Amino acid sequence: MVARVSTVAFEGVEARPIDVQVQIASGNVLFMIVGLGDKAVAESRERVRAALIASGLALPARRITVNLAPADMPKEGSHYDLPIALGVMAAIGAIPPDALQGYTVIGELALDGAISAVAGVLPAAIAANARGQGLICPAACGPEAAWASADLDILAPRSLIQLANHFKGTQVLSRPEPAMRAAGGPLPDMRDIRGQESAKRALEVAAAGGHNLLMSGSPGAGKSMLAQRLPSILPRLTPRELLEVSMIHSVAGHLAGGALTDRRPFRAPHHSASMAALVGGGIHAKPGEISLAHQGVLFLDELPEFQPQALDSLRQPIESGEVAIARANHRIVYPARFQLVAAMNPCRCGHASEPGYACSRAPNIRCMAQYQGRLSGPLLDRFDLTIDVPPVTAADLLLPAPKEGSAEVAARVAAAREIQIERYRALGLDGIGCNAAAPAGIVEQVAEPDGSAMALLRDAAERMRISARGYHRVLKLARTLSDLDGGGPVRRPHLAEALSYRGAQDRAAAAA
Repeated sequence: MVARVSTVAFEGVEARPIDVQVQIASGNVLFMIVGLGDKAVAESRERVRAALIASGLALPARRITVNLAPADMPKEGSHYDLPIALGVMAAIGAIPPDALQGYTVIGELALDGAISAVAGVLPAAIAANARGQGLICPAACGPEAAWASADLDILAPRSLIQLANHFKGTQVLSRPEPAMRAAGGPLPDMRDIRGQESAKRALEVAAAGGHNLLMSGSPGAGKSMLAQRLPSILPRLTPRELLEVSMIHSVAGHLAGGALTDRRPFRAPHHSASMAALVGGGIHAKPGEISLAHQGVLFLDELPEFQPQALDSLRQPIESGEVAIARANHRIVYPARFQLVAAMNPCRCGHASEPGYACSRAPNIRCMAQYQGRLSGPLLDRFDLTIDVPPVTAADLLLPAPKEGSAEVAARVAAAREIQIERYRALGLDGIGCNAAAPAGIVEQVAEPDGSAMALLRDAAERMRISARGYHRVLKLARTLSDLDGGGPVRRPHLAEALSYRGAQDRAAAAA
């Protein structure tokens, strides 16, 4: 007799069905796991053996063979412990043979029989619900699995004994409830920023349309301070976005206690981060920073200090909204629709753009060119807004705190985002929530520039040598500026302001 238990293997955020087959037969005493498993899967037999003994069950002195089918698909991780243990228990009659039918099982076992939390429970729950099955998962992951569907049958035991008692009818496991993570305190507020009115305007525009933003200025001008306040003016995640983000964080093992949060991700990796850390990769092709920032913000401080190859690896995900990690034996695709915000000094000295300052390393223009030359032109072309952040004077710091804070700015951003959502929904593009994500093919249709605005854009495109990508990005930015004014067609002032942000980028490219 062969006992069968359903579980999953992860390919990116997709959960592929795996059939765990357990056979107990006569022959040499042996516990063998086959099916192209990694080291964690091979060590599973020792955890299963110890957990069963701790639960009062002894393995029979016979040949136990566990097959993870399909056998040619790589199996990684410790979440196969629980399905293997339940398959053995069903094979020896410790639980009813049909008890596991209709369930997908996932979980790691401790040596005392406790069931430990694992990564990827939310994608596993969604896959189980799509196949019409229930889910058996660790108790710590139950609140996470409950988000998959209100109708999903979920068993979230703390130990093997609890699960066995439930199947025997001596104990009833209640269905876990979805959990939201408690807010970790208020976010930094825009009211903390003194001066920098033009930079705050650019931050609001970037938030309203999901546009990429590059800030250049002297050390201490407030670039990082501005970026850290961007999450406070961004709208909350929609239910669809919340599910997408949570699936990535679940696979990465970043959902503490199985609780979800509707705050947009804000990732700020150190400039020593490698290419694999940014785009994803490693032995198990885990999601990188750009995927963990999906539907949120990726902040790169000290942009020229990052490895040039790592920065250029961001170019394709910025355009496509996803990253494909190719390895010799598999290919994994992760979502990566993020808003890129970067900060940099004008030169290595940091003060070359200040009036009257002379760099000690070289003439100011050469010092700036050498430092900014670390950034490629195609990467700079993907920034919709490039602004100079001047130093804050003592007079600015002595001013009283501004009356307008993040709450007021966030209200305007939310109103502009709502206009964009309705616009793209009417066009049948429900998955697009901001202008920056709009396909190039419909940009002119949604922008609706008037004749005067188009004449300005045509002249500016020739004089500034704007690329085709830059042309569409200017239109998207102008569309966002119009949405902040309540919607309607794009007019000449909107395009003029959008081009002014592009002009700062062209000056940076020329210096490089």
